[in-house]
Amino acid sequence: MGGLPVQFSVMSPIKNASPIASPAAHHAGLRVIAIYEIVKTVCLVLVAVAAFHLDRQQNFEQLVHWLEHLSLADSNGLRWKLVGLLQDFGPSRFVAVGAVALGYAVLFGIEGIGLWLGKYWAEWFTVIATGSLIPLELYETLHGFGWLKLATVIGNLAIVVYLVRVALQTRAARHALKHHTS
Repeated sequence: MGGLPVQFSVMSPIKNASPIASPAAHHAGLRVIAIYEIVKTVCLVLVAVAAFHLDRQQNFEQLVHWLEHLSLADSNGLRWKLVGLLQDFGPSRFVAVGAVALGYAVLFGIEGIGLWLGKYWAEWFTVIATGSLIPLELYETLHGFGWLKLATVIGNLAIVVYLVRVALQTRAARHALKHHTS
């Protein structure tokens, strides 16, 4: 029974020190972001696999041939732009696309797993990685507007703001706990 008041007194200053949201609320938000990061990881791995598959001339030519003969109503212009882009790109550049996609997949995978496990470092890692891409995404959105691009920028900004708040609150809670137990 002697340990109960000590436990209670250690916990209560954290609750009353500042309006810190409960760890359970943070945990749910971090899990949602983790799932988002893992979905991006899986998609990028699929892109990498496809890119590495297209680095062979025969596979590349089959894709171009398939696209040339694909019947797409109301999207002929798009189809021919895609065929032209692929032919200009050539099969040799797909290795670079695959490598970049795998690199980003590793980055997003580390973020997702770290956030899923509730690691403090993952919060800041994700803030830095996601925040560093926002200027490029913003540039792309302003120079070639698209609703999906805009949604991506807004979503990533929201993730960065949320994670900074969670990380700072977590730090404040740890700091309060450390000073109270000293």
